[in-house]
Amino acid sequence: MTTETAMEPIHGLDICEIKELIPHRYPFLLVDRVTYAEPGVKAIGYKNLTANEQFFEGHFPFKPIMPGVLMVEALAQLACIAILLKPEYKDSLGVFTGIDGFKFRAMVEPGDRLDMEVELLKMKGPLGKLKGIAKVGDKIACQGEISFSILDKSKLKTIKA
Repeated sequence: MTTETAMEPIHGLDICEIKELIPHRYPFLLVDRVTYAEPGVKAIGYKNLTANEQFFEGHFPFKPIMPGVLMVEALAQLACIAILLKPEYKDSLGVFTGIDGFKFRAMVEPGDRLDMEVELLKMKGPLGKLKGIAKVGDKIACQGEISFSILDKSKLKTIKA
């Protein structure tokens, strides 16, 4: 008789390990490090923001701030990492299916560290919903819920160059 047990928590993933899990690359890789993860359940990580981020050049030249949509994307990438750490989702891809109730409360500027946390609320088959929060120091930058689907990469059509 076998019983399913929770996987051991992971206490840190560096950028190379993150790149093994998700396909995003510069300039669209928005998670620098995962400091803690419970596979399939939650993850905590961060993005260090420098003045060299491409989006700061145009958003806005006179007052650079991180676009809210990229904060949501950073949380979604962290969520994918948490889910894709489960062995049954190896070689899968996480995609958005919805964004609910996001509130943007503080500006994120060059030099800030965007600390993020995501936690799974529910999952049924390949569909799930999670809550996410991003902070700079003790100030909440944004928070809300993200719905997603996990896709088998081997069943996706690829674009040939």
